[in-house]
Amino acid sequence: QVQLVESGGGLVQPGGSLRLSCTASGNIFTIYNMGWYRQAPGKQRLVAIISDDDSTQYTDSVKGRFTISRDGAKNTVYLQMNNLKPEDTAVYYCNADLWHIGVGRTDYWGQGTQVTVSS
Repeated sequence: QVQLVESGGGLVQPGGSLRLSCTASGNIFTIYNMGWYRQAPGKQRLVAIISDDDSTQYTDSVKGRFTISRDGAKNTVYLQMNNLKPEDTAVYYCNADLWHIGVGRTDYWGQGTQVTVSS
């Protein structure tokens, strides 16, 4: 079994900051890519992704404001979100592309954490 557990969402005023965390646990051999997606009503979009060589990609709307990082020893990915805007409001989901022992290379998702940016 593999599980992704997220934390760190909440309510913040425009211009504020939040840090999301996501830890993968279970029968994992290795993790290739970890990323964050967000879902506002009607659409799910990639926010940021980090590979096992620490290369990163961001959607244009968060470049310069969000930073994705990972701790390989802890199977954890972080998303530091600064200068938050109301349009960042969404449910944020963690994704891990990993090798599940006995199963193979598979995608797993976290349960989602709500981020609300409002005054």
